[in-house]
Amino acid sequence: MAVTGLGLPAALVLSPGQDADVTHAPAVVGATRPAVVIADKGYDSRRFVRWLRARGAVVVIPTRKNSTAPRGIDAERYRDRNLVERFWANAKQYRRVATRYEKTARNFLAFVQVAAIMILLK
Repeated sequence: MAVTGLGLPAALVLSPGQDADVTHAPAVVGATRPAVVIADKGYDSRRFVRWLRARGAVVVIPTRKNSTAPRGIDAERYRDRNLVERFWANAKQYRRVATRYEKTARNFLAFVQVAAIMILLK
C-alpha cells in the first residue's frame, strides 16, 4: 500500500502473505511518482533503494542492523511512516476487510478498494 502525504490511498497491490514486502514494492511505488519514500526496515534492499533514487525519490528507509553500509535517515520525516498504518486502521473499520471473509484474492482486493474509496470520500 502506498499513501499520499495526507494518508490517502495512492496505490495498492495484493500479494501472497508468505512473500516479502520488498519484492512487491516496485509495483506499488511504480504506480506513482513519489518525491519521498518512507518505509520500515523490511524495505531495506540495495536494489530497491537504487531504483528509488534513480526515479528521483528521497529515500527514508532505515538500514537493518546487520547492514554493511548503513544509511542515515531524516528522523523527522520517518515519523510519518505511520500514515500507512493509520490508513489500514481506517480500512479495517469495514468488517469485510477486517475479518477477511472473502475466499478469493480478487474479491478481497475489491472490498479493500471499496474501503479505500470510502476513505477518499470522507
